[in-house]
Amino acid sequence: MEDISGALALIGYGLGAIGPGIGIGLVAGNAVQAMARQPEAAGMVRTTMFLGIAFTEALALIGFVLFFLA
Repeated sequence: MEDISGALALIGYGLGAIGPGIGIGLVAGNAVQAMARQPEAAGMVRTTMFLGIAFTEALALIGFVLFFLA
């Protein structure tokens, strides 16, 4: 029974990693689009983009830690 719960946790983390992956893609894509529209604001957009990526990646890392705890 324990072998099945480990496999389910692995599948659950794999499915849970899809969300942050999509989120980072959206953040980066919208940042590139914003920099293309207003190049003078590229520095501010880039800083905000990295903050968004960091917060989104933190959620993925929390899921990774919970995978090992399960």
